[in-house]
Amino acid sequence: MSLLITNIGELVTNAPGDAGARPAGPGPFAAIADAALVVEDGRVAWVGPARQAPAADEMADCGGRAVLPGFVDSHAHLVFAGERSAEFAARMAGTPYRAGGIRSTVAATRRASDEQLRANAGRLAGEMIRQGTTTLECKSGYGLTVDDERRSVAAAAGITGEVTFLGAHVVPPEYEADPGAYLDLVCGPMMAACAPRARWVDVFCERGAFGADEARAVLAAGKAAGLMPRVHANQLGPGPGVQLAVEAGAASADHCTFLTDADVDALAAGATVATLLPGVEFSTRQPYPDARRLLDAGVTVAVATDCNPGSCFTSSMPLCIALAVREMRLTTQEAVWAATAGGAHALRRPDIGHLGVGARADLVLLDAPSHAYPAYRPGVPLVAAVWRNGELAAGAVPSA
Repeated sequence: MSLLITNIGELVTNAPGDAGARPAGPGPFAAIADAALVVEDGRVAWVGPARQAPAADEMADCGGRAVLPGFVDSHAHLVFAGERSAEFAARMAGTPYRAGGIRSTVAATRRASDEQLRANAGRLAGEMIRQGTTTLECKSGYGLTVDDERRSVAAAAGITGEVTFLGAHVVPPEYEADPGAYLDLVCGPMMAACAPRARWVDVFCERGAFGADEARAVLAAGKAAGLMPRVHANQLGPGPGVQLAVEAGAASADHCTFLTDADVDALAAGATVATLLPGVEFSTRQPYPDARRLLDAGVTVAVATDCNPGSCFTSSMPLCIALAVREMRLTTQEAVWAATAGGAHALRRPDIGHLGVGARADLVLLDAPSHAYPAYRPGVPLVAAVWRNGELAAGAVPSA
């Protein structure tokens, strides 16, 4: 069964080259005016001007509205229990953000049942899809015991194939007197329990969490268990996280709020994506990352939500696009690319984040004529329909 989606005012493809050509992977921002595409077997089968569109079994008329690739949220923490609104209110009243607040969520998560964890993660994933996110990464990290991390990874696997083991989030209270023993637990029994259902390993390399040598040990143990590395890096201040991520061949270094020239040079020389999380700065009143500095140096940049109960409780990629444009000085094109193809790069997924022929048919129909509208009309629910793997996942199919 084929579906022709036509009368698209602006089709963002992120696919360079002639219409219909199969790209090697996501490329620069690219768009086609007055466009159409054909979906077949969950993939993009044809892309080009609407007047040249082939026939298909079914048709959807977009009425001149814009279509984007599905958003790729490459950094989220959806498996948890409890909430931390009082902590947010205290921050807004002047209390600085610190990594230790994670421990209150750890306590609530340990008390929660498997059913409660799955239900909360599913609710947040549902919010994401309704706002245009068709691929999401999800971390563990709020259990911090072997069993609680195992069941957190299992809950994450119920909503996405992009599961990250983050046992090295913080040292839990029961190990404060012996953090080395906790590191041994993470690299040993906890890793063994979680690796079978995860794709990635992550570590919070930051003051108040894990230092460079500890982070290096976690990533090495993860690689030995078949997991690919990611790193929480340079969020709270300058530190070794970014350069450690590049050294380890990590797919992404996430946050990148405080960078030295050497950090930027390392990212530019390597293949590690700088994943920026502007919702965190919005929610903590920290300085925003210098995205222009990274882009001008040739670094690949992604934008993601970091949806979590403490430092950034938003599931909205459109909001993060708006913040990236307003506060980090990305152009509207750069921000949309970072939220789609950039996230795909951060997950090393050439099948998503673009709409070239052969890409997974993940699409977002905006109730707007242009890709600029998520930033132009921030906070307005503009997502009219979402297709994932070629199937309608949210909203309504436009009538022909």
